[in-house]
Amino acid sequence: MAAAEHGHCSAKEAMDMDIQFKPSQPHWYERYVQPCVAELLGSTLFIFMGCLSVVEDAEGTGRLQPALAHGLALGLTIAVLGDISGGHFNPAVSLSMWLVGGLNITMLIPYWVSQLCGGTIGASLAKAVATSERYVNASGGAFSSITADEQIPSVLVGEIVMTTFLILVACMGTVNGKTKTPLAPFCIGFTVTVDILAGGGVSGACMNPARAFGPALVANYWDYHWVYWVGPMVAALLVGVLVRLLIGDRTTRLLLK
Repeated sequence: MAAAEHGHCSAKEAMDMDIQFKPSQPHWYERYVQPCVAELLGSTLFIFMGCLSVVEDAEGTGRLQPALAHGLALGLTIAVLGDISGGHFNPAVSLSMWLVGGLNITMLIPYWVSQLCGGTIGASLAKAVATSERYVNASGGAFSSITADEQIPSVLVGEIVMTTFLILVACMGTVNGKTKTPLAPFCIGFTVTVDILAGGGVSGACMNPARAFGPALVANYWDYHWVYWVGPMVAALLVGVLVRLLIGDRTTRLLLK
């Protein structure tokens, strides 16, 4: 009987230990609210730095100053906030992350809203600290590369290709099992720098609808604004197809597993 009681106690202790060590679910705030706060904050900081680097671009640096400012700001922001929200700070990246399984669909619209609000706040802060003359001359950091309809095809193709490069690095570096790397934040930042250095003269190298929307709203500059939405969103769909069908690992790929 003593043995039976001992066995009963052991089983009960084991059950208590299982309950004790069972991982608890994250609080609803950490699952739904905190990621949106991180996206809002990260987008604000990144787009503030980006707009200010364009508005206060020192003479003689060309595209180097905006390229370094955008790339470094994005890489650092992802490194600091990425574990909270994934560090998207870009509606096109969020769309592609959802397509490849890196984001729950319930968070897609909240992420977009947070990113656009962050872009607006960041652009407003850039306007507040910049001198009026420089701000007006730079259109508040808004994208003003297109001056005629004839430029639209080249700008659109440039935005699609450069954004594809950026989102491919983001998805393969953070979601795909075979290619995940702790260096992803800086790989993504370097990709932005390379894109701006290479394609800044073609389209301005936006690659981010939130980066286009915030300055356009604050400076009230909407010329050809739609191009900077269509290009990145098409690129997001393209990367989603590439990763899901061709270059993703077995857990990500939908076919030929």
